[in-house]
Amino acid sequence: MRSGWTWSHEADIMKNNPLYYAKILLFGEYGIINDSQGLSVPYNYYQGAFKQEAELSETAERSNQSLWKFFNYLEALEASGDSLAQFDLEAFRKDLEANYYFDSSIPEGYGVGSSGALCAAIYDRYALNRIDPEADISKENIQQLKQILGQMESFFHGRSSGLDPLICYLKLPVLIQSKDELGTVHIPERLEGKGAIFLLNSGQPGETQPMVNIFMDKMKNEGFRKVMKEQFTKYNDACIAAFLKGDTKPLFNNLKKLSHLVFENFSPMIPHSMKELWQQGIETNAYYLKLCGSGGGGFVLGFTPDYDQAKTLLKGYETELIYRL
Repeated sequence: MRSGWTWSHEADIMKNNPLYYAKILLFGEYGIINDSQGLSVPYNYYQGAFKQEAELSETAERSNQSLWKFFNYLEALEASGDSLAQFDLEAFRKDLEANYYFDSSIPEGYGVGSSGALCAAIYDRYALNRIDPEADISKENIQQLKQILGQMESFFHGRSSGLDPLICYLKLPVLIQSKDELGTVHIPERLEGKGAIFLLNSGQPGETQPMVNIFMDKMKNEGFRKVMKEQFTKYNDACIAAFLKGDTKPLFNNLKKLSHLVFENFSPMIPHSMKELWQQGIETNAYYLKLCGSGGGGFVLGFTPDYDQAKTLLKGYETELIYRL
């Protein structure tokens, strides 16, 4: 069984060249914008690290050029006096001139934190007076990190909560209880079981900002706001509570309600290729799908009480096991 779900640092063999993992938001997509709870975990099957080549390959050249654009963004922030953190920009510049690039297997536009890992890596390598997650992960420091990393990731998405790069930087599960209250949390260890959490590949990348814009437009509607406040938050938070207790019965009961609510109210965010499968899961109770990140493409997240049965129904589609229930 392959599982990339981890929250330890065992893969960071070289201190000068650490790895930065992908992340998976298990619960809270869009809800955390509306002050629902969220639960996000690192996922080390996909990862990235800084590397250097004497002569850049085509892929490495693209990464290096992208890093120059990010360097210019940080330089402009510092010049304006708006930067929430100070960076050693001279060291960053010298590395880029020396053909450094970010070598990443994290797919872009798939909801698993490709930009978050990059921001975490840049903060870790170049931030002056950086907050060390191994020395002090107090709630105050986590909140400060979230704000800094959110400002950094805004380069990619226009606006960012900072949650994705925070998970990638801490390499620990984080429970978001509100916009102002979040902290690390223990996840039950489950290595065997018929049930599973898995990723399902829609076959196409998505874009975060257009999906967030759609959501914000929908939030102008009183009926939709009521659904979010009275139903989404209720089912989402109940899923988190059940999952953290390892109690699968209420977990799947609330997952079905949450999956159906998202199907009815978040149609633009559900990749077109996934809509029939989404409905099939609700009707058969064999699995339940939910958004993985902002949606519109990329991965969707699946929960099933019987992974073998779910794979049979999803034959022909690419699934990736991440956790046993």
